[in-house]
Amino acid sequence: MMVALRPDLEIISQWIKPRCRVLDLGCGDGTLLRHLRETKQVESYGLEIDDENITRCIQSRVNVLQMNIDSGLSDFDADSFDYVVMSQTLQAMQHPDKILDEMLRVGREGIVTFPNFGHWLNRLQITFGGRMPQSRVLPERWYSTPNIHLCTLNDFEQLCREKDIEILQRTVVNFAHRTSPLMHLLPNLFAEIALYRFQKKWE
Repeated sequence: MMVALRPDLEIISQWIKPRCRVLDLGCGDGTLLRHLRETKQVESYGLEIDDENITRCIQSRVNVLQMNIDSGLSDFDADSFDYVVMSQTLQAMQHPDKILDEMLRVGREGIVTFPNFGHWLNRLQITFGGRMPQSRVLPERWYSTPNIHLCTLNDFEQLCREKDIEILQRTVVNFAHRTSPLMHLLPNLFAEIALYRFQKKWE
């Protein structure tokens, strides 16, 4: 039975080549990895901390390890994977900059998705409301959110430049995972969710 994917996971799936090795950081219930196994014969592992999600991964025959990603990826050798994926988790990491380093140590390419804090509705709520914003992609209140390092597209791309990371692909979408001409023209202002594929910059 074919696995139904969230639209953002469908985009990630399109970026991943068949018969490769994938590590999914914060893999949830394993839906992406199961889909990649069934449609692209991908060899994969997921890291997850939630007990219920781990049970669902096991039920779906997804290889999963219970690990706190913030502790690093020292259990994995360098260049162990073709892709390391982190979907909607980067902003919840204690040290997102170090996680990027680890992703590109153990993987040839990295793929991340995150909510864009630079979206115009967030800016309006801060400017005119004087409060931390809530939105469709950031629904939690400031005191209960798991997101501790929110960033904009510009922030992420600046970090990539500082780390000599080459951005291979970027897709920007709204909450419904649709794009528009305005998002292409001014992505940091109009995109709600950003998706990036990247690798080490080779001299």
